[in-house]
Amino acid sequence: MDVELLTQHEQKIFQPTVEEGIIWSTERKNAPGQLSFTVIQDDILEITEGDAVRMKVDGQNVFYGFIFKKSREKDSKIKITAYDQLRYLKNKDTYVYTNKTASEVVRMIAADFKMNVGTIEDTGFKIASRVENNTSLFDMIQNALDLTLENQKYMYVLYDDFGKLTLKGLDNMRLNLLIDEETGENFSYTSSIDENTYNRIKLTYDNEKTAKREVYIAQSSKNINQWGILQYYDTLKEGENGQAKANALLNLYNSKTRNLSINNALGDVRVRAGSMVVVMLDLGDVKLKNLMLVEKCKHEFKESQHLMTLTLRGGEFVA
Repeated sequence: MDVELLTQHEQKIFQPTVEEGIIWSTERKNAPGQLSFTVIQDDILEITEGDAVRMKVDGQNVFYGFIFKKSREKDSKIKITAYDQLRYLKNKDTYVYTNKTASEVVRMIAADFKMNVGTIEDTGFKIASRVENNTSLFDMIQNALDLTLENQKYMYVLYDDFGKLTLKGLDNMRLNLLIDEETGENFSYTSSIDENTYNRIKLTYDNEKTAKREVYIAQSSKNINQWGILQYYDTLKEGENGQAKANALLNLYNSKTRNLSINNALGDVRVRAGSMVVVMLDLGDVKLKNLMLVEKCKHEFKESQHLMTLTLRGGEFVA
């Protein structure tokens, strides 16, 4: 395994001496990709906050970002934390927009904050109007993606692809990769109806023209009998299709949440948060054999070893 890590200070490019144990981690929602590593300071190396960092593994582009944190002790070792471009989505601002898709929201924010943009797929669903007041850019984009998911039953993933802001639908995040008992050292599994499980959806809209409150309900009698009423309640904005949204939300939330994490699987740099992988495991009450979404992913690179730890969801699995 050939790991190439370069840093750039002003116009100078360095290939520092790096201790083994580089960690690259990503999360599907509201977090930038992070690269953590330790360099050995020498007479040549110049390195400071804001410097660019680039990492390739066996010639494949893995990480491009910027140094945000340094720490050191008496010896000449410097611990570095770098983030990809998504770090700038932690900025807060206020936006008011009408009739925009989530894709258009991403492009608007990227242009205003001078971010590099790659592939942005058309999310299709137009958000009638939205006021985002003193909100992080991460939350603004996630709100737009959540509204798209609720109305279209289709998920999109925002990530940084080696220095370019990228938005892709789940169908284009699939990898030809199998995780099973042999490729993963260990797994941790829990199931619950305690969080993010709802078998009754109630949405209301105060119609000013008729001076009446419209109520839309979707529910599962079978699961109400089994679990009791677990109700999700929200209000609607003008122009939203209440019954269609209630049905879509029931479809999303009317199931157990199952959490699955795979520890120390054989590493593959194609895997990141938002990827879809095939998982085959016997979990006792469930024999799992399906595509699963990677919610969190941590890669660790050592001299002769590359392992990854994954938090997964899919079907009834919610990370």
